[in-house]
Amino acid sequence: MKALIPTFYLVLFLLVSNCSTVETISQDDTEPEIESVYFPPLNNTLWETKSISDFNWNEDQLQPLLDFLEEKNTKGFIVLHNGKIVIENYFNNHDATTNWYWASAGKTLTTAVSGIAQDENIININNKVSDYLGTGWTSAILEKENLITCKNLLSMTSGLNDTLGTSVSSENLQYLADAEERWAYHNVYAKMQDVIAQASNQTWTTYFNTKLRDKIGMSGSWIPLDDLSVYWSNIRSMARFGLLMSANGKWENSQIISENFINEASTTSQSINEAYGYLWWLNGKNSYRLPQTQFEFTGALIPNAPSDMYAALGKNDQKIYIVPSKNLVIIRMGEAAEDSDFALSSFDTHLWEKLNLLMD
Repeated sequence: MKALIPTFYLVLFLLVSNCSTVETISQDDTEPEIESVYFPPLNNTLWETKSISDFNWNEDQLQPLLDFLEEKNTKGFIVLHNGKIVIENYFNNHDATTNWYWASAGKTLTTAVSGIAQDENIININNKVSDYLGTGWTSAILEKENLITCKNLLSMTSGLNDTLGTSVSSENLQYLADAEERWAYHNVYAKMQDVIAQASNQTWTTYFNTKLRDKIGMSGSWIPLDDLSVYWSNIRSMARFGLLMSANGKWENSQIISENFINEASTTSQSINEAYGYLWWLNGKNSYRLPQTQFEFTGALIPNAPSDMYAALGKNDQKIYIVPSKNLVIIRMGEAAEDSDFALSSFDTHLWEKLNLLMD
């Protein structure tokens, strides 16, 4: 005979499953405690905190973590739990107001704004790029250029040659393979910014500021560098963006990016590189590929990090780690910790060794 579910727990289950905020339930079965996500005010002057003593963490491992971060050229480091700051430290002449570049971690800002533009029905990422930019935006023949969709830009499967330098001028965007047949880390993703500018009849910066930055209280700006624009901000702005992602695209009572798009962006986007979504890196997959190589590596991207984690990874170890199962957002800004890499580096594994000693 099947056991009947008590009415109280059935109601609780229905409430939790329909709640759009991230929640945690206490271990005491008789005293359920639901904690909603906290969002800091838009004026960026206040941010609620939690003490590390509120967690069953190994507090004696905090100082070794901070010493490690300082030694490894870190400038800023933040850990959020359900939106509240648990750890916030600055090193090497950096502080809460100092701006620093996101490098390729900022690619995910383009993903987010692409989601907003699609939610507003001004673009469809399944449409070909030439629907928005016109033909001739690459040097490929028309038949091959028309194979490239906006989704191919977001998933790094344009098929364009990635060995020709950083420029995204048409003469530098040359055909190498049909779209979706090859995964390669390529600056051509930045053409999505042009797509959105054309579709919205606004500049990229105006649309970005209005639809994303200002709505979640970020600071910062896009600064031209090597034929691209790179985002610079303080670390709390990076944490705000990480929090938006962790909250499934919601900020307080506003759905900034649809949850459906967030789910798409943070899951495998194509069949060649399991560990890549829409400009987000995905942990816990069976294999992965890295920039500047066509080699497939076996195993998870960061084996000692949570398997459900997804991350924005930028040159010289700019990091945004989102860990849904633990309601954590972890941010690192700074100079290169060890080797200078475009995305994944040995620092990811070494940092998670320290984090695991603290949190386990």
